[in-house]
Amino acid sequence: MKKSPAPFQPARQSVDETIGDHAERLSAQLQAMSHALFPPTAQKMLRKFTSGEAARLLNVSDSMLRKISLKGEGPQPELTSNGRRLYSLAQINELRVKLAASSRGRAGSNFVPHRRGDEHLQVLAVTNFKGGSGKTTTSAHLAQYLALQGYRVLAVDLDPQASLSALLGVLPEIDVSDNETLYAAIRYDEHKRPLAEVIRKTYFDGLDLIPGNLELMEFEHTTPKALTSGAEPEAMFFTRVARAFDEVADEYDVVVIDCPPQLGFLTLSGLCAATSMIITVHPQMLDTASMSQFLLMTRDLLGVVRTHGGNLEYDFLRYLLTRYEPQDAPQTKVASLLRNLFDDHVLTNTMVKSAAVSDAGLTKQTLYEIGRENLTRTTYDRAMEALDAVNGEIKGLIRKAWGRS
Repeated sequence: MKKSPAPFQPARQSVDETIGDHAERLSAQLQAMSHALFPPTAQKMLRKFTSGEAARLLNVSDSMLRKISLKGEGPQPELTSNGRRLYSLAQINELRVKLAASSRGRAGSNFVPHRRGDEHLQVLAVTNFKGGSGKTTTSAHLAQYLALQGYRVLAVDLDPQASLSALLGVLPEIDVSDNETLYAAIRYDEHKRPLAEVIRKTYFDGLDLIPGNLELMEFEHTTPKALTSGAEPEAMFFTRVARAFDEVADEYDVVVIDCPPQLGFLTLSGLCAATSMIITVHPQMLDTASMSQFLLMTRDLLGVVRTHGGNLEYDFLRYLLTRYEPQDAPQTKVASLLRNLFDDHVLTNTMVKSAAVSDAGLTKQTLYEIGRENLTRTTYDRAMEALDAVNGEIKGLIRKAWGRS
């Protein structure tokens, strides 16, 4: 009896081939969407600020700015057709220097708040084990806020996914080549570079960036080899990021590190370089349970690092409630639980969940970039109020660590 032919069966893909295929499709689609919204040839530019906004950033009256402008004693603002005066951030920083020079003592130093004397570089690690906690958004807004306040800020993208880099106008797949991330300054071989060579200026005056991309994962692979080869103590992995920052410490007041959402050698190195830590947490039970595991693992791993000479003295450690919905009863219960457990270690202010942040993110912008006129004003104002309150509280902690009021 003649056998009927076997039914056709398509060739099966291995799981790595399937995942690879999906990754390539998704990457191509995301790039196409990104190019449509923000072409590769385009350069991100920070909007200009109204005289009222500039006055608030400088903590002076609008009339004083007008007098300076009319006398021709400072940078001249752009005049619009309706008579509004617009200042760039670089001009605002120029005005800071001018106002500081014409003031005396503490008043002058308030205009230019750079660290001085024996005030140490503040290295602030923003971290959590769970993705989606608002870590990158928090890092970007904090770095920009401090730059707007006149501080010299270095943003460090330690996450191989490089979302912070993309948000600050550097596309990891296009703009970042080999040996152009922090890995270049902490690697173990002859290709190691000075940190200054991988720092980039951004469109935000006073804010520089060390971008990230998948190259950062190399540190997770090369570090075990260095450990098993009997590396000298000064070459230990947990000292390398701090030593790299020491090379450029005189150029900055604050370093903001966006840490990866996992506890590897890279994250531990960032935490060992830090002088303070912000742990972002979405106040829901699953996220809180995940954070509990993160804290336990961090304790154990940092304990091992400390026994081998790692310096783990922090100026402050704070939990920041993100994507918070005050009207959500379960979230308010979790928030109360965390405040009861951790007391003052939870920031007083919370970052509320806001459509304004999501809408700005669609075009790879932050609230500080997009401007009030581009969003629903009540939604924008509510989000900005929360954002400024959070960042202002963190700025206060930094100043307190320096011994300032």
